Amino acid sequence: MKNIIIIGSKGYECNYGGWETFVSNLINNYKDDDIRFFVPELSFKMNSNIEIRNGVICKQVFIPKHGYFTMFSFVIKALLYYTKLIRKERMKNVIIYMLGCRGGLIIPFIKKRLSKMGVKIITNPGSIDWKIESKPWIIRKLSKISEKKMINASNLVVCDSKMVENYIKENYDVQTKYIPMGSRLNEVKDIDKKTRIFMEKKNIRKREYYLVIVRFVPKNNIELIIKEFMLSDTKKDLVIVSDIEKNKYYDRLLKTTNFDKDKRIKFVGPIYDKDIITRLRVYAKANIYGHKEGGINPSLIENLSTTDINIVYENEYNKEVGKDSCIYFTDEAFMLRDILDKVDNFKTREYEEYGNKAKERIKEEYNLDSIMNKYKKIFNNLLK
Repeated sequence: MKNIIIIGSKGYECNYGGWETFVSNLINNYKDDDIRFFVPELSFKMNSNIEIRNGVICKQVFIPKHGYFTMFSFVIKALLYYTKLIRKERMKNVIIYMLGCRGGLIIPFIKKRLSKMGVKIITNPGSIDWKIESKPWIIRKLSKISEKKMINASNLVVCDSKMVENYIKENYDVQTKYIPMGSRLNEVKDIDKKTRIFMEKKNIRKREYYLVIVRFVPKNNIELIIKEFMLSDTKKDLVIVSDIEKNKYYDRLLKTTNFDKDKRIKFVGPIYDKDIITRLRVYAKANIYGHKEGGINPSLIENLSTTDINIVYENEYNKEVGKDSCIYFTDEAFMLRDILDKVDNFKTREYEEYGNKAKERIKEEYNLDSIMNKYKKIFNNLLK
């Protein structure tokens, strides 16, 4: 039996976050009866329960909320817990797969112990965290220190971005492997009953809305998207699927945009039903993707596999994924507005052209079955 412990996401089958989507896709599509997956889950409630869901062993790890330091604390506590568990249970054939480099703050103190127990460490940096300017300087400093220690302690570094892989190769003497995140092409041709009921309830009509699926945080450019949409002449709706919270960010958003005065803008809350999400993507006029910082996010890849027209914030990670299959916007005033007015008048030919390019990107670079085979190969090679 092989044991794969994945640390760094907030849990298994959580929603909207990039790492969380990746973990769900990896585990749910990895077909091997000789594998046990362990995923610690961040909990803000005082408990240490262990649940088994779809065969995945999920350990609740309690961490009080303390801003940017929350995930550092969570990863460190999870690493210490599994180090003890591996020793206590005398577990064999163990891989610890670290998502992000936050574990670097503790790894020098436990690496020797893990090596003696035969544990292999894979790290996926995701992005170059210390270069994200919106983060406080102390977090960036810790991220750079942690990155160095985590990468140097790894048996293998998996990169889901070619740009990140180049950075690792230039700065570290470590073995790397490029394995992108992936998706399957969705051949949805019908509106099923539950999606139809949802769309009717929210007064959403096929091809009569622009879709945004997003975590409710500033880095996803929700404010920019709303402002530019409100300036456009489109008669279509802006449907925002988000885990919206009425917090300080919500209050600021309301104050700066007055979106509640525009009947076209519809916050429909979070949707956790994959069938409904998929069909909403398929039947949107276009998908607007505003992810500004960090690495490659699997939601953009899922957008390409389902939605013909993808309007995407321009940064190096997003362009690596979309290439010429997307329409790009920046912070420049009126740019997104003009794109929306242009897309509003697209003919069938333009839809087919962008749609075909998007599907080709999935086939050539982000095919999920091919990616699963690559993961099987590296797991088997490390544990043979």
